[in-house]
Amino acid sequence: MERAHPTKSPAPSTPPQANRRDTCLLILALLVVGTGIPHAHADDPPTGATPEVRLAERVDVRPDSGDQAIDQRLTGILESTGWYSAIAVDVRHGVVFLDGQATTEERRAWAGTLAAKTADVVAVVNRIEILEPAGWDLAPAWREFQRLWSQGVQRLPRLLLGAGVLALALLAAWLAAGTTRRALDGRLKPLLRDVAARLLSILVFLIGFYLVLQLAGLSGLAATILGGTGLAGLVAGFALRDILENYLASILISTRNPFRIGDLVDIAGHTGIVLRVTTRGTVLMSQDGNHVQIPNATVYKSIILNYTANPNRREVFEVGIGFDNELRATQELALAVLNRHPAVLETPEALVLVDQLGAATVNLKLYFWYDGTVYNGFKLRSALIRQVKNAFETHGISMPDENREILFPEGVPVRMLDQTPAPTAAPTVADTQPVADDTTGSEAEGGLVSEDEQLRAQARKARLPEEGADLL
Repeated sequence: MERAHPTKSPAPSTPPQANRRDTCLLILALLVVGTGIPHAHADDPPTGATPEVRLAERVDVRPDSGDQAIDQRLTGILESTGWYSAIAVDVRHGVVFLDGQATTEERRAWAGTLAAKTADVVAVVNRIEILEPAGWDLAPAWREFQRLWSQGVQRLPRLLLGAGVLALALLAAWLAAGTTRRALDGRLKPLLRDVAARLLSILVFLIGFYLVLQLAGLSGLAATILGGTGLAGLVAGFALRDILENYLASILISTRNPFRIGDLVDIAGHTGIVLRVTTRGTVLMSQDGNHVQIPNATVYKSIILNYTANPNRREVFEVGIGFDNELRATQELALAVLNRHPAVLETPEALVLVDQLGAATVNLKLYFWYDGTVYNGFKLRSALIRQVKNAFETHGISMPDENREILFPEGVPVRMLDQTPAPTAAPTVADTQPVADDTTGSEAEGGLVSEDEQLRAQARKARLPEEGADLL
């Protein structure tokens, strides 16, 4: 048996005239695209311009739209934008030729893309020129100004609302600072009170400023500010390290109170009366009447000698006596001179100690205490040295110089005496009463009074070299 094979129905026939016509149109379009229509001088691209050629992804054999319709459609669209000058569209067998001038490359490319996407367009030859701006062309600046003006008008309501919120934030920060100062008045030092008030006011203002940025539509800027706060603080910390160290030391000094206004102190080798302490440094009035400004960081890290904290002070001086003197009687005599002076305190008691055996003398050290708020230590020591010397001379206690060896190359004539003088007897303990002498000091010693009050009086009359509130 023979198997029956299905037969395909023939395709609908096309008139031979239409096939020949379509084939000719397609060949003509490809020739136009490949050659750029060199024979048409009116359609040649301008000198120095390279035309851009675009081919359609799919070419229909039977276009639905004619060249005139495509021409009218593209011309209407390009002219309606207002971006082009002397724009001209020419369509031939589905190939679009674009001529004219544009201000930017983006607008030139946009015109080519628009023509390529138009239905029944086979290819696009983009010969639009880009205008070079003149050296004094202010049109771009004017357009940018118009754009910014338009954006500003659109954001004006938000800006006004943000300004109102900013004013409220400033008011809230001022109220927070004032309330904090009043609440902490009398509980903290002035510096600590001001620091707490400022920190709270800054925190309130930053919250308000963040809300202003959010209302103004600048959320990105707000996030950038918050993100950069840590880095900015780190950079500021390194740049202002010495200033911040001084400020922190000021806070610690105001809380620790190592000294008070008017105290006689020694800081980093500088001795003087404390005049004031500011956020920058400590001001002293030296004993020479000069102002000394010491940074607070140096003050806090240095050894501080406060002579006023304890009014009782001790002084010492040294006296050398000959080996032939009786030590105990000499010590008793020197101690009697010290105790007889009214400026020397009974408690703690004065001491006369043998310090060392020198080359020609036995060295004694005399220690005594006095009230530093009343007497000057240098003046009192001068008076006591003078009185001890007079007492030793009165009682025949020798105070020889150091031994020196003297050579006489040519010899020295010597004459023998018939009688040798009797040696002077050393004083006994019963004979160690000091001679009568003044106890108020000589006129040259200035009456033994302390000079601290004189320095304070000079400080009150002097101009303060450091401005700012006194932290103490």
